[in-house]
Amino acid sequence: MRKLLFVLAFAGISVASMAQNEDATEKYSVSTNSFWSNWFIQAGAQWQATYFAGEHGEGFSKSPLKSFRSNPQASVAIGKWFTPGLGLRIKASGIWGKAAERSYKFWNGQGQALFNLSNMLCGYNPDRVYNFIPFAGAGVARNCTDNLYVMGLSVGILNQFNISKKVAVNLELGWNRMENDFVAGGTAVNMATRFWDSHTNVLYAEVGLTYNLGKATWNKTPDVDAIKALSQSQIDALNAQLADEKAEIDRLKTMLANQKPAPAAPAVTKSIKEFITTPVSVFFNISKTDVANPKDLVNVKALAKYAKENNSNILVTGYADSSTGTPAINQKLSENRANQVVEELVKMGVSRDKISTAAKGGVKELGVESPVSFDRRATVQIVE
Repeated sequence: MRKLLFVLAFAGISVASMAQNEDATEKYSVSTNSFWSNWFIQAGAQWQATYFAGEHGEGFSKSPLKSFRSNPQASVAIGKWFTPGLGLRIKASGIWGKAAERSYKFWNGQGQALFNLSNMLCGYNPDRVYNFIPFAGAGVARNCTDNLYVMGLSVGILNQFNISKKVAVNLELGWNRMENDFVAGGTAVNMATRFWDSHTNVLYAEVGLTYNLGKATWNKTPDVDAIKALSQSQIDALNAQLADEKAEIDRLKTMLANQKPAPAAPAVTKSIKEFITTPVSVFFNISKTDVANPKDLVNVKALAKYAKENNSNILVTGYADSSTGTPAINQKLSENRANQVVEELVKMGVSRDKISTAAKGGVKELGVESPVSFDRRATVQIVE
């Protein structure tokens, strides 16, 4: 029993260590669930064939279908998945056994590590129907008829077919290798030193069901890099808008400083006209045609209102930055950005026949001191 506890403890530590490594890799990008999530129970019916260690040299047929070595069994198990690829279960099986024409009652308890290779090699997919799950473990078995306890090892393959988020059908093939004294008389018969004949071997095929308890799926971790990139693009768009507005303020200050005295009314009229005809910028993320920040459309809406009230024409000019993409791609990108802004103007009530467009392709218009992202824009202005 001490050996069993040592083996199970070692298996548990190994699986926990491997689970930490698995969560650290990009392929297993899922959030860690609580301890009470991803538990399952299983029940199944087996047909097993026992190869008794003591039958070596006795001339028994090796066929697993012979009635003197095969019998139906039942099994139950409870387990937990610690990650989409690694889990543990405790499984009990048995009832009736046969070995070399001897019948006996027994049970076999195994602690097993499960390896879902479908998730480990192909990535986690909550909608996957079939999962290929090898397993290996160790435990103890008891021959109730002869009152014998032995240690045992187990390996096998669990083929799992999901029919819902909660229920799966199992087809399991396994091998249990017991110590050679599992059946009374095993050490008194002509024993072989060969691998197969030196121990009692049990082969089985099992059909059963798995029922998932509580939460059975895994949430994907947020794409932190994508969130950071989106936030940075929004910051760049705001900075570009501020740079445009600052440049326009400086231009207006210079214009007002150099303006010659004139009658009050014409000066006011001219200033209003100059302000109205100032281009308004709408910014885009790299290689995108969707407006990066809906706040950019606030100034466009004010300009659209003026155009409708004064029956003015509007020019929309699209740009891309010259530091990325080919000229052909940038030309098409600038056209699409201009057209996107046109659609926004139409939604604001501007007649499409009052809008004209231009596409400048890849440019570097805002100077070497401005970030390259500032050139990914479209401008909207009133024209005569």
